[in-house]
Amino acid sequence: MNAVGLDGGRLAGPLGTALAVAATVLAGVGVATQSRVNGELGQRFDDGFTAALVSFSSGWVLLLVIVLSTRRGRAAVRRIPAALRAGELPWWMLLGGAAGGFFVLSQGLVAGILGVAIFTVALVSGQTVTGMVADARGFAGARVTPPTLARLSGAALTVLAVAVAVAGELGGSIPWPALILPLLAGVGAGMQQAMNGRVRQVSGSPLAATLVNFTVGTAALLVVTVISLAVNGLPEQPPTEAYLYAGGAVGVVFIAIQAAAVARVGVLLLGMCLVLGQLMAAVVFDSVAAIGPALQPQTVAAVVLTAVGIVVATLDRWRRPRTVLATSPAPGSAGPTPRRP
Repeated sequence: MNAVGLDGGRLAGPLGTALAVAATVLAGVGVATQSRVNGELGQRFDDGFTAALVSFSSGWVLLLVIVLSTRRGRAAVRRIPAALRAGELPWWMLLGGAAGGFFVLSQGLVAGILGVAIFTVALVSGQTVTGMVADARGFAGARVTPPTLARLSGAALTVLAVAVAVAGELGGSIPWPALILPLLAGVGAGMQQAMNGRVRQVSGSPLAATLVNFTVGTAALLVVTVISLAVNGLPEQPPTEAYLYAGGAVGVVFIAIQAAAVARVGVLLLGMCLVLGQLMAAVVFDSVAAIGPALQPQTVAAVVLTAVGIVVATLDRWRRPRTVLATSPAPGSAGPTPRRP
């Protein structure tokens, strides 16, 4: 990831931004793929908690081997506790993995109930609103971008898309509590992207930042899964199909891309590009390999509405001069201080 400079370190200007956008759209395809795989894994286990832990911990093991097997990876990991001790990195910025764990848990619990498309539209709504707020505040060192009419309108369209997607379904084939999880997961995802991006800046490695993300998420999922197993008993016999265990590896790729690209494109545009990839893949999955309700016309309309929201929300990014950047917070400071480039 560093080799292509998604964070702007090696490729500057429009080319670097275009590369970051394309990679993030591809990462969005990975998010929908993971939702599809983990949704079926949760169904097959009949236990979303165990499915989430299996998925997340497999990604953690893979990352541990990749990062710690190289001198550069080990050096990047060592920079993180050093930054914590020096006050350059607040400890709470390491908690992005908890949001990632919750996201994977929501996949295992309700993606099979909602279908990948509706799950994705609900996720997007929370993610877009959070991304706008995070950009406006320069959260976790992200690019500071004030809310504009275009951004507010785009975010409103994505929220409206959720209502369109579930019109006539809530209380029927779709229980309304199932919709809350992806909405909350979207809120967490917007914060997670910013926090992982800050850890990447400190460590100098998107893979080291992703390892931190997976370590925290795996620990959180282990605790809640143990509690679930103590209450509900052991899950069904594990499925044997290898592809059902690929969710962790897919997550490693798309979280590393997010961590590398967020400093270049900002939290809101990052979320929008992820959404575009997610929606395209979600429609394909629900058309040819549905695990929940079949793809409905109102779901397609919601996908289109969300895509329009993406375009609207990013219009003035291409019209306006480069926005201000948030610098790293000084030791002991409350947060980042904006400066003019």
